[in-house]
Amino acid sequence: MKTVSYLIVAASTLLMLSCGKTKDRLDANGTFEATEIIVSSEATGKLMQFNIQEGQVLEAGQQLGYIDSLQLSLRKLQLQASMKAMEIRKPDTRKQIAAIEQQIATAKTEKNRIVNLLKANAANQKQLDDINALIALLEKQLDAQKSTLSITDRGIGSDNEALGYQVEQLNDQLKKCLITNPVKGTVLVKYSEAGEVSVPGKALYKIADLDQMILRAYVTSAQLDQIKIGQTVKVFADFGIEKKREYAGTISWISAKSEFTPKTIQTQDERANLVYAVKVHLTNDGYLKIGMYGGFKITP
Repeated sequence: MKTVSYLIVAASTLLMLSCGKTKDRLDANGTFEATEIIVSSEATGKLMQFNIQEGQVLEAGQQLGYIDSLQLSLRKLQLQASMKAMEIRKPDTRKQIAAIEQQIATAKTEKNRIVNLLKANAANQKQLDDINALIALLEKQLDAQKSTLSITDRGIGSDNEALGYQVEQLNDQLKKCLITNPVKGTVLVKYSEAGEVSVPGKALYKIADLDQMILRAYVTSAQLDQIKIGQTVKVFADFGIEKKREYAGTISWISAKSEFTPKTIQTQDERANLVYAVKVHLTNDGYLKIGMYGGFKITP
């Protein structure tokens, strides 16, 4: 029995040493994460339809449901009816001034007749002066009528334009009642259900693109001169004792400020208290999960 116990202790010791050597071979350690997006409501109302499940893969631009928009639709119809009514009330300038133009034309014909009579001494100067005064009066009335009709037309046009902007605002609000997925990814958490009342800013679900993962690892100041943004490194994901998978990664960000070593992270130099965060982007083959431990080795 003692021999068996000694063998078990020896095996455990070798296993711990082996794990320690594996960790020592990595230049930085950390955890895997993804860019997470919380999609929130942009409208107020009842969630009429919202059919998604946690773990579901969604495409960018995919329609997931909608928020009650009946009142907005009715308001839009009301505004459109008002716009049509204004168009009907717009004055027909041609018809409005036709009568005065006809009077002017008749007066000018009469003037020509009087001029001819005056040449034949069959009319007097007063008759010509009177017809000239009448023509001048009618022309002023025509100008005033045109001005009034133009002002009325421009006023109705401005009011119609203002209503058009209100319709566009309603179109934007109606569009926000549609729940549209912004990016391709996997649903991580669902916060709301159909039938609940939603308000702007209320979280509906959380999504992340799990095809592209990020390893947030930590390096010491002594390692900073060995890495740079855009550099390719070998990433190792920890799947248990002596079970790792290797990936190709690219350093995309290096923190400009140091921080204390997170309690869950071990660095190459365990005595280092201050470390620098580093982000390494890599493509997920389906095995990587958010929160998994991993690390990277700086390639020469």
